Amino acid sequence: MKTKVYLGPALALLLVAGAAPAQASLFGWFLSEDTYTETRYPIVLAHGLFGFDDIAGYGYWYRIPEELRRSGAEVYVSQVAAANSTEVRGEELARQVETILAATGAEKVNLMGHSHGGPTSRYVASVYPQYVASVTTIASPTIGGALAADMLQGVTETVPYSGAVLGGMVNAFTGLVDLLSEGGYEQDSLAAMNSLSTSGIAEFGANHPQGVPPTFCGEGKELEDNGVRYYSWSGASPATNILDISDGLMVGNSLMYSLQGLESDGLVGVCSSHLGKVIRDDYRMNHLDEVNQIFGLVSPFGANPVSVFRQHANRLKTKGL
Repeated sequence: MKTKVYLGPALALLLVAGAAPAQASLFGWFLSEDTYTETRYPIVLAHGLFGFDDIAGYGYWYRIPEELRRSGAEVYVSQVAAANSTEVRGEELARQVETILAATGAEKVNLMGHSHGGPTSRYVASVYPQYVASVTTIASPTIGGALAADMLQGVTETVPYSGAVLGGMVNAFTGLVDLLSEGGYEQDSLAAMNSLSTSGIAEFGANHPQGVPPTFCGEGKELEDNGVRYYSWSGASPATNILDISDGLMVGNSLMYSLQGLESDGLVGVCSSHLGKVIRDDYRMNHLDEVNQIFGLVSPFGANPVSVFRQHANRLKTKGL
């Protein structure tokens, strides 16, 4: 959306009558369009595990698409399976990217993926690099998986029938999410768990290495040989707002990382999230804050996630993307 400021008929008359150059320049600045986030290519947002586009008008990316569009960005919110393997989700995202390119006439898109949406976006960029100008991952596992996935994988491998029981329960939940958000996608929570485990992330990185740092907690290449630019950022504060009921879950899950001497956002390790050029890995945000959840109840003392997305869109614009 582009906005103009209304300054009244008197000022309009002054401009028409021929104001001094300095005044005209100043008035022109006030009348100019806000293009801070107007990237060359459309932005496509890819949700994480258990995610959706919106349910009854409530968006996964709370207020973020609207704030990006406010300053000129063309933004599309994708939806893939709430739970499935990275490769299945990647193909689902690729089909939506093809639809967006056909509808807009754009040559490429800028992909931004949160959590499992990061590997999902990386898959598209690796298999279909001609569609993608940039990939930005937000708190997505790149080296080392999500410890919760490792724990559950261990349970399913050692406890008889636990895989079928756990898979059935989670598939029922993600199926409900898919139904409420009108997705229509097949759910496979065990495939998602395996994709997000340490072994699954390692296998995926070997098959799709673009942007992966050569060392743990290092930086990868910003511009890869496939012509795609890679960026990442993440938070490092499991507890951020006393009013947010989800903070308790983040703090509890972060203990698995703390016991190993690792920092996390509550679900993904800080160093694990590094991909390509690392914007920051220490935002005062937890895993849900990074997409402005829940209801925008984020830390009042750190960077606002909406502002971080807007700044990154401007970064991409400056790069000609």
